[in-house]
Amino acid sequence: MYKNVSIGVLALLLAACGALKARHPAPPSPEESISQPGLPPGRVYRIDENRSELRILVYRAGPLAHFGHNHVMVNHAIRGAVSLADVPSESVFRLTVPVAGFVVDDPQARREEGADFAGDIPDDAKSGTLHNMLSAALLNADEFPVITVSSVAESASQNAPGAGAWTATVAISIAGHDSKIDVPFTLDVDARRLSATGSLELRQSALGLTPFSLMLGALQVQDAMTIKFEIVAVLD
Repeated sequence: MYKNVSIGVLALLLAACGALKARHPAPPSPEESISQPGLPPGRVYRIDENRSELRILVYRAGPLAHFGHNHVMVNHAIRGAVSLADVPSESVFRLTVPVAGFVVDDPQARREEGADFAGDIPDDAKSGTLHNMLSAALLNADEFPVITVSSVAESASQNAPGAGAWTATVAISIAGHDSKIDVPFTLDVDARRLSATGSLELRQSALGLTPFSLMLGALQVQDAMTIKFEIVAVLD
C-alpha cells in the first residue's frame, strides 16, 4: 500500500509543472526562446544547475493517513534563461526541468524539512516510486519528459531590477492541462548573478487534477502541496 500511495503522490505533485509530448517537434531550448526576435532587450542570465533547486512537499491525509508518508521531491537539473529588462514588467524567463531528474525523499532534504518528514524512506520504496512515476500509466516520461515553466507577466515593488519582492505570472502545463499561476519570489541581482527564491502553496485541483485517493478516501493525498525554489543564474 505504501508504494502505491507514494506513486500517486508523486504523479500528482508534478502536475504543478508542464511537459511537452516527445512525438511533437522539439520545442526551442530555453536559451533559444529567450533570444527570439521580438522579445524586449535585456541582460541574459543562464540558469546555474549546480546552485538551483526545485523542492516539492506533499502530505498524506485521510483516516488511514498513518499508513502513508509525507514526501520531499528535489530536482537540481534545471535549465533555462532569464532576460532581465530595465523595465521589470518586460523581463522574461523560461525554465525546463527533466521529470527523471527528481530525487525522491533524499534523507538530508527530509531532515531539513523538520518533524513532518521525520524518518528515512527505504531505498527500494524510493526507487519503486520513481520507476512507476515515470511509467506510461502515470507521467509517461517517454512522451512527456520535460517540465516547462514560462513567464507571462512580471511585476516588482520598484521601478528597476534589483533586490526586492516580485510576482511572476507563469504558464504551466502537463499532458494537455494548461494553467497559469502567480508565483511570489524575492529577487537579488548583482553585476554577474541573480537569484530568485520563494515558496507557495498550490492546490492540485486548481490545475484540473483530482488528488490521489484510496478506499473511498480513507487514505489520500492532501489537495494542497508546497513548492519551494531557489533559481540561480549567471550573466552570459
